[in-house]
Amino acid sequence: MSLRTRIYLMITSLVLVTVAGGLVMVWYTYRIEQLTTTLIGRHFLAFEAASNLAFDLATQKGFVSYYFIDGNEAWLEDLARHRRTFQDQMEKARFLANTKEERLIMADIESLYIRYVSSMDRVIDYYKSGKRDLGRHLHETLRPLFFKILDLCSELKSFQKKGIERARTKAYREAARLRFLAAGAVLLVIVLGALLLFLLIHHILEPVRRLASETTGREGLSPMDEVSALSHGVHGLKEQYDRTAMELERSRAQLLHTEKLALVARLGAGTAHSIRNPLTSVKMRLFSLSRSLDLNAEQQEDFDVISQEIGHIDNIVQNFLEFARPPKLKLQPVSLSDIVDQAALLMGHRVEACHAQLVIIRQESLPVIHADPEQVKEALVNILNNACEAVEPGGRIEIKEQLEIDQGGRAVAVIRISDTGPGIPDEIKDKIFEPFFTTKEKGSGLGLSIVARIIEQHGGTIEAESGDGKGACFVIKLPAWKTQGA
Repeated sequence: MSLRTRIYLMITSLVLVTVAGGLVMVWYTYRIEQLTTTLIGRHFLAFEAASNLAFDLATQKGFVSYYFIDGNEAWLEDLARHRRTFQDQMEKARFLANTKEERLIMADIESLYIRYVSSMDRVIDYYKSGKRDLGRHLHETLRPLFFKILDLCSELKSFQKKGIERARTKAYREAARLRFLAAGAVLLVIVLGALLLFLLIHHILEPVRRLASETTGREGLSPMDEVSALSHGVHGLKEQYDRTAMELERSRAQLLHTEKLALVARLGAGTAHSIRNPLTSVKMRLFSLSRSLDLNAEQQEDFDVISQEIGHIDNIVQNFLEFARPPKLKLQPVSLSDIVDQAALLMGHRVEACHAQLVIIRQESLPVIHADPEQVKEALVNILNNACEAVEPGGRIEIKEQLEIDQGGRAVAVIRISDTGPGIPDEIKDKIFEPFFTTKEKGSGLGLSIVARIIEQHGGTIEAESGDGKGACFVIKLPAWKTQGA
């Protein structure tokens, strides 16, 4: 028999024993309920009937005595009603009597009661006819008969009380039997559980241990065993290890590529530094020439184009320098709202030049944080400049400030910069913050990467929430940690 079959048999046995125990428990519950209803219930009703017989008999004697005292006919009407009640109770007791002793007692009560009623009617007739002495004498002679019937009722009550005790004892025995069966079922489940645990330990856990030893270089497990599947799992882990090693190799290659990019950045920075000095001299000479030369319209246009292109080269050189050697942050208490206002003021002429509208939405000023205002302003200006280049004439650029609470319960200052331009296609959204990635003909691809670096240095995040044709939206989140002096 295979290991799998043995485990299945053990589990099936456990389930069957548990279900059988539950079914037996339910069956015994119904049986005890039926026993209580049929035995205890019947004896209780018979006991109640016997008690009512004794009560009605005593009541009848009392009504006759009351009639003898005051002669009120109403007592005789009550007497007749209780006689009918007595007859009903006798019928009920006779119906509930299921033993020979009970039936004999009921027969004696019935015969004696008939004699008692007949004699009591004669006593009443004597009183009605004025023969009170004869009635009193006959009434006294009926006392032994009255007490005889009353004793029989008490005997019937005692008999029913014993029946109730017998039924209760039987119910206790059934309950004890049920407890015995339940204990046996629990013991059987414990035994089966122990056997199952034995199988698990010696046929599963031990082979796993041997397989663990195999991974260290020692051989184990014979083939064609169900547990050999675990060995295949270990070999699968080895294959996964090989795949992980390959991924690690690819990561190493990517790291080398990143280092190459850094080297290119440093080389570019050195080149930019070498270009910057003569470029500065060229800019100064152009400035001097612009003040001294008297140019016609065509010459002035060429002069302006040269100045703009030199300014563009200067921006590229500046971006290379900042990317290669980012300036050290000069942290100080500052309000983000103030920085936003400064960036908007700085970009005012640029926004007017592209015939767009710049709107700041602010419910209340953002809190004072620890930041480098110049660096944060540079990041905002860079994004606003891109928005100016993206929007059409009549477009809208919106800066919205919010204060939110993150999942950790910390306050976060949020700045959303959105525009009505063509937006960012989904296929390049994840690449726009990478160095040297650009979609512009004359762009360096470093602007947004510098923005991302500045925000990350301040412990924040920046995301692009945009779609193709829906306008661009950059979301900047900075931790709103107030300084002690703020």
